[in-house]
Amino acid sequence: MQQANELDEDSAGQVAELFRALADTRRVQLIAIMAEGEANVGSLAQMLGISESSVSHHLRNLRQMRLVKTRKVGRFVYYTLDDAHVGDLFRCGLEHVRHG
Repeated sequence: MQQANELDEDSAGQVAELFRALADTRRVQLIAIMAEGEANVGSLAQMLGISESSVSHHLRNLRQMRLVKTRKVGRFVYYTLDDAHVGDLFRCGLEHVRHG
């Protein structure tokens, strides 16, 4: 495993991009919801009280960062966390702010 002091510029940039993607309240709220299971744009918008257009915009950013993935059923698209690491990252961050 590579040590932090051996972190190359490209990897450091990717980690910084990851944290930039998480630096938005709505995106963190979306991740929190999807940590509980998959959801579609309509249900996410309803849970957050924002427009479907806004949810779609945030989900597009999260997909580009490979934090969420999709599953299509008929004309509905369901979103879920891309892998367990995303949920772990969210839970660790939440634990950090709640317990210091």
